[in-house]
Amino acid sequence: MDPHLTCAAERRFPGGMRVEARFRIPEPGFSVTVLFGPSGSGKTTALRLLAGLERPDAGHIACGGTVWADAGRGRHLPPQARNLGFLSQAYDLFPHLSLAANLAYGLGGLPAGARRDRVAELVALLGLDGLEDRQPAQLSGGQRQRAALGRALAPRPALLLLDEPLSALDRPTQLRLRRDLRDLLRRLDVPTVLVTHDRAEALQLGDRLVVMDGGRVCQEGPIQPVFDRPTDPAVARILGVETVVLGGVVEVSGGLATVAVGEARLQAPDPGSLGLRAYVCIRGEDVLVERGEPGPSTARNRLAARIVSLQPEGPLVRLTLDAGFPLESVVTRQACADLDLAEGEAVTALLKASAIHLIPHD
Repeated sequence: MDPHLTCAAERRFPGGMRVEARFRIPEPGFSVTVLFGPSGSGKTTALRLLAGLERPDAGHIACGGTVWADAGRGRHLPPQARNLGFLSQAYDLFPHLSLAANLAYGLGGLPAGARRDRVAELVALLGLDGLEDRQPAQLSGGQRQRAALGRALAPRPALLLLDEPLSALDRPTQLRLRRDLRDLLRRLDVPTVLVTHDRAEALQLGDRLVVMDGGRVCQEGPIQPVFDRPTDPAVARILGVETVVLGGVVEVSGGLATVAVGEARLQAPDPGSLGLRAYVCIRGEDVLVERGEPGPSTARNRLAARIVSLQPEGPLVRLTLDAGFPLESVVTRQACADLDLAEGEAVTALLKASAIHLIPHD
């Protein structure tokens, strides 16, 4: 069966910059594909290519069996002909219209009775009962988001596009609405493409991940395997891996590789195809820290280290360690206080072998 969405399009800009958007959505129905990357990576341009707001200079885009764009044949469907819903960062609700009128805006082709029924269905689904007559200025941030989402979904699109849908909200509201948005998208049963640069948002909302950098797709696949096993050091850093260092492969035996990084020796699962060197990738949350002699532990890697700096981050504290190489650890504030950690203190860093991901250098 053909993929529900195929995007293999390129947009070229004056000055030589170009964005190559190459990814797919395997099947129709509920799924969230996240376009993820730093600012300037090309993810918003990719979304605009899907929406028809940018015309590709090469390649094609097809969805649900319909060709939306084919540069070679000069075909380009405008946004209104693509059967998609689009939710921007600003939501773009009409300020002079009621919530119900905003929801009904894209339903002009339906009889009046069918429009009323669809609006009532969306109001109930989105939990906006009793707010039908309110204007956007009278709604909370979360209510405005749901209203804008409902307007995008009113015509029953084949694809939903979300551009940083939580960025306009304050942080506490973002955290509260992530789970609600995921549950809502599941109930709506529409394939969705979402743009974000927030790692936690991508993990909580996404099913598939498309990592972009420098105008190209670096890695694509199911979200957790991509986060757990980046294919190159640039992707690892984009995905928030704090420690990415190059080491020398000492030996490979019994499914484990021993890698030398400075004076340290680290054991990690053998990914196969290792040469003489490999990048060692370690997330801060996987590094445990103990004072004095470490107690019983299943961790294969025990490194003598010294605390270079402590950086509070809300309920967490980020430790920069010198373990013969720069190593970061993230611990709770309570753990930091219980261990009486301070800059310059000697500690032991504990890492399970399974927490270390190796990327072959060659």
